[in-house]
Amino acid sequence: MREPICASLAFESGQNPGFHVPFAPMNNDQVSEVSFKSLGLTPSLLDSLDEAGFTHCTPIQAATLPLILQKRDVAGQAQTGTGKSAAFLLGTMHYLMETPVEEDKVGPWVLMLAPTRELALQIHKDAELLGRFTGLKSAAIYGGTGYEQQRKTLQDGVDLIIGTPGRVIDFFKQGVFKLNNIEVVVLDEADRMFDLGFIDDIRYLLRRMPPPNQRINLLFSATLSQRVLELAYEHMNNPETVRIEPEQITAQRVTQKLYHVSKEEKIPLLLGLLNTHDPRRTIVFVNTKRGADMVTGYLRGNGFDAQVISGDIPQNKRQSLLKRFQDGDLPILVATDVAARGLHIPGVSHVINFDLPQEAEDYVHRIGRTARAGASGDAISLACDEYVYSLPDIEAYIEQKIPSTFADASMMVADPKPPQKMERRGGASGPGGRGRRNGGSGSQRSRSGSGGSGGSRRRSGNDEAGGKSESGNPVETD
Repeated sequence: MREPICASLAFESGQNPGFHVPFAPMNNDQVSEVSFKSLGLTPSLLDSLDEAGFTHCTPIQAATLPLILQKRDVAGQAQTGTGKSAAFLLGTMHYLMETPVEEDKVGPWVLMLAPTRELALQIHKDAELLGRFTGLKSAAIYGGTGYEQQRKTLQDGVDLIIGTPGRVIDFFKQGVFKLNNIEVVVLDEADRMFDLGFIDDIRYLLRRMPPPNQRINLLFSATLSQRVLELAYEHMNNPETVRIEPEQITAQRVTQKLYHVSKEEKIPLLLGLLNTHDPRRTIVFVNTKRGADMVTGYLRGNGFDAQVISGDIPQNKRQSLLKRFQDGDLPILVATDVAARGLHIPGVSHVINFDLPQEAEDYVHRIGRTARAGASGDAISLACDEYVYSLPDIEAYIEQKIPSTFADASMMVADPKPPQKMERRGGASGPGGRGRRNGGSGSQRSRSGSGGSGGSRRRSGNDEAGGKSESGNPVETD
């Protein structure tokens, strides 16, 4: 669920940040020489960083934060797990805290869009952690559950909206909030927005905000393709392009291995691999929901504790599964690509591509679930006759040959037990009918105790520990 902030920030060895989330130290070569204190961040942000023991920027943060602090537009690229979200959150919250607001204006001031519910939830949690001394209020707005609670949160007023396009547009069209005072817009994983068909929705929202030269525009992604750059130049104000590329496009500490195998032998091989490896925290990627159910059924039928996570899992069950996996109570998660970008879980030991992905970029995003924040991990791919055609494109994209061999019978379980029957899944239910705007207005950035009378966003000290969304249990995507 949550990307550990150590993947966003540098962790000072020996300190315990004291939050109910997993932290792990980053290796020295995962951080830069640029300290957060040297950037001139607003004091309330430095306080939260200091209290958590975060000292130095990752490369993407060191390259982009100075630009954002100068109110420059940025299109940033870095591989997954290197701290993109902390870069735009720190830059955005610094701007809000240091920039006065006109007395008659109300928020929201910031719109951050993500392609998946998991990523929106992750960004929201990072925002609460990094902004806990600012008094800024953020809301996670995404579909599936919690409709009325999200509506109430927006009507009560927020500073930052963090969500997925569909639910954000839903509330906007009902007049629950306005976009006319947006000062910062962030698009995270913009290439995935294209893949999931959200670009028309994004353009709809961008065209209802102040023009690009009257706002700060930030775009971050694991890849900056031509179509993403075209979107940037269409809706941004001469953005600075920042690319932080490792020597290899894949995660550097991932040990990759590929087995050529027939389609019929994939289940016996998967079971054999799990028997010989310690699957203490393993993600198995498949290309279809039906395939995910099939794989999970065989894993359960053969004694492995496994669960499916895909786009049609109800949000409360999804969050429960992710928590079990994160806590180490669930060793195997079977996932479709809808989860590939949004899962930020430390300590994933193995990623197994039961199906080779059909898009080369998805291979990078899948195996990026392991070896996060400087750790090491294994990525094993099964190349059958149905999906092996993707292999040349994948190897061309990562600019290396994946070590491969043909699977032999000794690696396979000879007589797999039958699959356990999977329960029928129902999609997450919607909230019902649309409601009217209930007189709600955005939040004042000034929290002086007078009920929001305008004034400056500036904070004189750590007068609030808040900034937390009233939604309490943010929910899911489109």
